[in-house]
Amino acid sequence: MVNRDILDYTAVELSEKIKSGAVRVTEAVEAVFGQISETEEELHCYVTLEKDRALARAAKVQEQIDAGALTGPLAGVPFAIKDNLCTQGVLTTCSSKILENFVPTFSAEAVLRLEEAGAVVIGKTNMDEFAMGSTTETSYYGVTRNPRNTAHVPGGSSGGSAAAVAARECFAALGSDTGGSIRQPASYCGVVGMKPTYGTVSRYGLIAYGSSLDQIGPLTKDVRDCAVILETIAAHDEKDSTSMKRTDTDFSSALTEDVKGLRIGIPRDYLGQGLDPEVKSAVLAAAEVFREKGATVEEFDLSLVEYAIPAYYTIAAAEASSNLERFDGIKYGYRAPETDELHLLYKRTRSQGFGPEVKRRIMLGSFVLSSGYYDAYYLKALRVKALIKKAFDEAFAKYDVILGPVAPTTAPKLGESLSDPLKMYLGDIYTISVNLAGLPGISIPCGADGEGLPIGLQLIGDCFREKTLIQAAYTYEQEVK
Repeated sequence: MVNRDILDYTAVELSEKIKSGAVRVTEAVEAVFGQISETEEELHCYVTLEKDRALARAAKVQEQIDAGALTGPLAGVPFAIKDNLCTQGVLTTCSSKILENFVPTFSAEAVLRLEEAGAVVIGKTNMDEFAMGSTTETSYYGVTRNPRNTAHVPGGSSGGSAAAVAARECFAALGSDTGGSIRQPASYCGVVGMKPTYGTVSRYGLIAYGSSLDQIGPLTKDVRDCAVILETIAAHDEKDSTSMKRTDTDFSSALTEDVKGLRIGIPRDYLGQGLDPEVKSAVLAAAEVFREKGATVEEFDLSLVEYAIPAYYTIAAAEASSNLERFDGIKYGYRAPETDELHLLYKRTRSQGFGPEVKRRIMLGSFVLSSGYYDAYYLKALRVKALIKKAFDEAFAKYDVILGPVAPTTAPKLGESLSDPLKMYLGDIYTISVNLAGLPGISIPCGADGEGLPIGLQLIGDCFREKTLIQAAYTYEQEVK
């Protein structure tokens, strides 16, 4: 008989129970798969599940725990991995037809670090195809539904990871964030999600969308899990030229309940037109909690917000058109059948293998990089990116943390966003600036709307100030528990 009560534990709590002998690793894995058998058909959080592999791994991890070789805070914890992170010997598709048969020969550095800590990978989560989307509806393998209300999307592109955590189909998950793809689904599904400072977590083994924007991060049940996982996966990696050498990655040391004297700024630009009144009310109520706990909270003007979306989509599409050039039917992945001429093979493979949203962004990216338009669009977007970073630098001269909403609304209904791509793009207005400036950001639950859909609070910090964000988020979480 599977003990389903195990699923109530956070990742850190579960590991403590396992190390004390109260729970076996195989019990935890069986409990997760028991939950998956009940909810997965409706929610569709996963593209690939590896039960036999996970149980075999669980037995080995248990042996290491019993021998005292594994003593860390994640030992024995079942994890889900977003399907754009390579996993050795396990299908990695980016939720695209063009990679439907791709099995990597190596694992992403972040995945390896989790496994070295004793984590058990149970499967690969559904996502927007090549991380291009904000709803997990552009997946070749079908949509993922929001566990809080299955008529609504879970957000994206890490929607499968967020939904799996919210539905107790894993204890924690990894996602990737290019323009809000961890924080926004965390907000929609009512879990915690963090995008670290660019370069903190190695991108080695992450199948790239926008190389200057992508960053791997955790999706978890609470802030403690988030800090511990980030501490585990954050490290310098010589295989990634953008990886930073940091000595301040003991993020769990920031789990203290104290925001006295913290200077918090709320951009007026984030509270204006387009923001749902219920979201605004929840965010301002959260700000009041910080004020009552001794923080200084005030509104200020953060310029250039209106230019963030066009700059982001210009840069991201340009990088995507370059990064996705490799998928041509020659080296790996899907190959168009019955084609014996090279250029025709390229055309048919890419036409049949990529979905509409990916094609849209490749064409946009190719256009802005083309002769005659490079200066007018791409270089101009890079200049705007630099100005946005400067605006944040000026803001962080006055404030320790910037507080605001994660998204303008709660999770939209299935089908609403795909019918209007521009509306979907505008849903990223509060998250994309963080990626353009390389900053850390965290989403934590701060209430729900009238329909019971979760609302997320976003806290943004200066570069390398994850500890400040974790301390503020932890303080808020403990206060509203």
